[in-house]
Amino acid sequence: MESHPYSLRAVLRQHDFLFTTDAGVFSKNAIDFGSALLIETFREPAISGGFLDMGCGYGPIGIALSKSFPQRAVTMVDINERAVALAKKNALENQVEPVVLQSSLFEQVSGSYAVIVTNPPIRAGKQVVHQIFRDAHHYLKEKGELWTVIQKKQGAPSALKMLQSLYGRVDIAAKKKGYSIFCARKD
Repeated sequence: MESHPYSLRAVLRQHDFLFTTDAGVFSKNAIDFGSALLIETFREPAISGGFLDMGCGYGPIGIALSKSFPQRAVTMVDINERAVALAKKNALENQVEPVVLQSSLFEQVSGSYAVIVTNPPIRAGKQVVHQIFRDAHHYLKEKGELWTVIQKKQGAPSALKMLQSLYGRVDIAAKKKGYSIFCARKD
């Protein structure tokens, strides 16, 4: 796909950011509402450990969390080579230092995390989204949290049921404009 870089500015968690996006990446013209709601709703967990941004795209979630919680190690992964390159560039531009990896879901991921955040790739299908939820459970520390955003019309009710079957506790952290933010805790 031909490259058409685009710059966008955003204020997330009271920090100013400049992101470079491009053709072939999710929500290239603006931070999508779901990601922004997830970023603004997120609460730091009580347990120690790093954060993982699964399906990071060009990086707004992981970079915003890196800036807001500089004492936490942040890892960002995406399958899309262009998205990974943009996330690395955007991390440098916004003066944060997450680890950014190209990975098909959790293939290149190791260790365990206090938090996994994801705006899952809905277009990849429910099977892929539910696979992220299942696999995340294995990569979370005890009392670790999975934070995710899903639109009602894109399967939020079934996602909630799936999360409740896997995790000890699932809270609806926010609901706005048809989007739900779920926080699932591993007990």
